[in-house]
Amino acid sequence: MWADVVDLRDFYETEMGQVARHMVRRSLRGLWPDVGGDTVLGLGYATPYLRQFSGEAERILAFMPAQQGVVHWPPDGPNAVALVEETALPLPDACVDRLLLVHGLESTEALRGLMEEVWRVLSGDGRLLIVAPNRRGVWSRSDRSPFGWGQPYGLQQLNKLLRGYGFLPTNSARALYLPPTRSKTLLKSAAAWERVGARWFPRFSGIVLAEARKQVWAASALRPARSRRPVVVPVPQTAGFSRQARSKE
Repeated sequence: MWADVVDLRDFYETEMGQVARHMVRRSLRGLWPDVGGDTVLGLGYATPYLRQFSGEAERILAFMPAQQGVVHWPPDGPNAVALVEETALPLPDACVDRLLLVHGLESTEALRGLMEEVWRVLSGDGRLLIVAPNRRGVWSRSDRSPFGWGQPYGLQQLNKLLRGYGFLPTNSARALYLPPTRSKTLLKSAAAWERVGARWFPRFSGIVLAEARKQVWAASALRPARSRRPVVVPVPQTAGFSRQARSKE
C-alpha cells in the first residue's frame, strides 16, 4: 500500500526526517558522483533526494504515483512533478539516463508493471538506483518513518529482483545505522552511528541502495511497449493532493 504524500512530506520536515535524508543522500551521492548532462527521473517520493543534482543534470523530473498523491516541487520554482500511474509512465521509450526509485518498490502492488515501465523508459545504458528499507534493519520494524511502511528487502533480494526484470546489478551501498528516534541527542550523533555501523554492523543498516544497468538484450522477456500520451496535472503551490483530499470530494 502506498503511503500518503502528506505523511511523506511531513516526515521529511521533522528533525528525524532531515537526518535520514542527509545520511541516505550521502550514500546515494557516493553511487552517483556525477550526473552531468543526464536526464534524471525520480519515481515514488524521490524529491528529498533530487535537489543535489540541480545545476548538474540536464533535466530533472519527478513522478509521484496516483495512489500516493502529489505535492508541488521544487518549492521555490516552477513545478517539476507529475501525477502518474506507475504502470503507465507518460514518457517515450529510452528517454531517461538515470532513474531513482524511492518509497516506491516497497509500496507498489503492481511490481511487474512498475519494473517493466522502469526498464522501458531507461536509455540503452541507463542506470536504476533503488532505495529500500532493509529487512534486517531497525527502521523497517518501526512505524515512526515511511521506511517502516511496506515490504522491506535484503540486498540479495533486490539483486535477484533486478536480474529478473532485465537489469544487471552493478553497485550497492547502505545507510541509516542510527535507530529511528526523536531524541535530539541521538540525532546529533548520527554521523558517529554511521561510521560505527558501516564498520561493525553493515548488514543491519536501515536502508539498502542497489544500482543496476539496463540490459537491452532482455527486451524479449518484457511486454511490448505501448504508446502513451503524456498527461499534464496542475499542482497547487502549497496544497498537497492526496487520497485524503480525494475522499472528501
